Amino acid sequence: MTELDLSGLKCPLPVLRTRKVLRTLQPGDLLRVVCTDPLAGIDVPNLIRETGDILEDQRQENATISFLIRKAALPA
Repeated sequence: MTELDLSGLKCPLPVLRTRKVLRTLQPGDLLRVVCTDPLAGIDVPNLIRETGDILEDQRQENATISFLIRKAALPA
């Protein structure tokens, strides 16, 4: 599993960095992203819808939002 700690970064950096890392992953790989920007709670799920990957889990604890993303298989 790849871990990406984006704490302290403000929009649009969390989404841009998440997209960059997702491009390097193989289908089935997991990516855990940790953010503190409240807008990431909206922006990261929107990114996942755009890329076609899978948002396995989203959690918020105090000011921290974490996402577990599975890289989708390439379309046939």
